[in-house]
Amino acid sequence: MDILVQTLADGLVIGAFYSLIALGYTMVFGIIKLLNFAHGDLYMLGAFVGYTLLSILNGNGSGAGLMGIVIVLLLTMAIVGVIGMGIERVAYRPLLLAPRLSILITALGVSLFLENGSMIAWGAQYQVYPLQLSHDGWNVLGAQITYTQMGLVLIAALLMLGLHLFISRTLYGKAMRAIALDQTACHLMGINVHKVIGLTFFIGASLAAGAGTMAGAYYGTVNFMMGFIIGLKAFTAAVLGGIGSIPGAMLGGLLLGMMETAGTFVFGGSWKDVVAFSLLILILVLKPTGIMGEKVTERM
Repeated sequence: MDILVQTLADGLVIGAFYSLIALGYTMVFGIIKLLNFAHGDLYMLGAFVGYTLLSILNGNGSGAGLMGIVIVLLLTMAIVGVIGMGIERVAYRPLLLAPRLSILITALGVSLFLENGSMIAWGAQYQVYPLQLSHDGWNVLGAQITYTQMGLVLIAALLMLGLHLFISRTLYGKAMRAIALDQTACHLMGINVHKVIGLTFFIGASLAAGAGTMAGAYYGTVNFMMGFIIGLKAFTAAVLGGIGSIPGAMLGGLLLGMMETAGTFVFGGSWKDVVAFSLLILILVLKPTGIMGEKVTERM
């Protein structure tokens, strides 16, 4: 029982990170049918921006109290969100009417640019995060569940709830859903499609940056290549839940995190990536639409 509870707790934390990143994948795909493979690097960028802001905060002698951490998280999300909008404006918008392969190759180029730019800016070595989180917590049925784990899952849940309310109850959320259905009709109805697409990139990048900051604080170190594998795993989570489905991305991330943690316990830590990508292959073979996805006929 203690192993089961510990696996569940660890899996929820990792799954929360996957869910936040997968939301960006699924939002962008839902609107412009782009698999944005640079999205994982926005997670990495968020971790480094948070690292820099926390270093400045600690360097001023003010320390990173609770309020300081919240401010750093929000600032990081805003900064990386604006960068995400800039990437959409410069790299993707001119190619929206181009063949799909062109914009996909551009996404890979953006990913390489972000990775190498971060290596130049922050160095190739691992950086120790300037924030020590508490390891205190509760002993539940023999498993150690820390306050940090509960706090990270709570923050991720609040971000996902905020996104759900935004999509379902605001005018811009309604515009996003309309564009996902028929972009041409939205143009004819007077909706500023490019503005809404830019906002989508802002939200997706912000969520990835929030996940990156929290992951950097949780694991204690960051590196310029940290976004590559987790980006692919978040893509797996989005496919598992149903690419294009926001609730599916949330569910897929949590399920993938728990499956990966269980696989690590059973097979060992060196097999965790094998578990994740084997799951991706199984999904694509057995149920390509994912758990909550719908079969879509592509327009010619």
